[in-house]
Amino acid sequence: MKFSENLIKLRRQKGLSQEELGNEVKVTRQTVSKWELGETTPEMDKLIELASLFEISIDELVGNNKYRNKLKKYIKSEYVYKSKSSLNGIPLVHINIGKGKRTAKGLIAIGNKAIGLISIGGLSLGLFSVGGIGVGIISLAMISLGLLLAIGGIAIGSIAIGCFALGILAIGGLSVGIYSLGGIAIARDIACGGYANAHVAIGQYVSGTKEILITENTINFSDEISQVILQEFPNIWKIIVWFYASII
Repeated sequence: MKFSENLIKLRRQKGLSQEELGNEVKVTRQTVSKWELGETTPEMDKLIELASLFEISIDELVGNNKYRNKLKKYIKSEYVYKSKSSLNGIPLVHINIGKGKRTAKGLIAIGNKAIGLISIGGLSLGLFSVGGIGVGIISLAMISLGLLLAIGGIAIGSIAIGCFALGILAIGGLSVGIYSLGGIAIARDIACGGYANAHVAIGQYVSGTKEILITENTINFSDEISQVILQEFPNIWKIIVWFYASII
């Protein structure tokens, strides 16, 4: 069925006059009449409004491959939004997504490249960042660099969690830090893992000044671990002691 015929049928089913339909989608009665006579066709934004009004898909509305192809091109092209509200000239929200090099800059930024307090993008820079490559105070990304917390395949931060983690506290398959936990854990002060290398080394294979070997017959080494850590580092934060004592 042609679009013009379909429009007449849908309008009548909904009990609308041409003028009432025009009011719904913000066009004149004459425009609706031309659509129904097949003299003109609506722009994409009006097709979307009509489909929403009749609660059907655009494919069902138009029944024509020409519009399907037009819709695909419309959807795949780009999306850009910048809020009118701003702070010192920086928009509160900026979204810039599409092909090519697109950068979003705002307090909340979403784009191929995003720069903002909260940023989401392939490359994201911000207070809180999420993306393929993320840099921020708190960062969640495949390659993650966070001043406070970094989570990712490769994570570098004060607290780093990842397949490869480098930080003050590092947790990961391969972890390197002042304190580390992982399959292979290397640390300056305390390491715990399958293989652990540190001043205090806790694990199945250990290398360090103070070594605590964990075997299949290990029942509870929590007290011993706490005592050794406090003996070697009397001024250490109690939460670090609790962390290592509780994971065994």
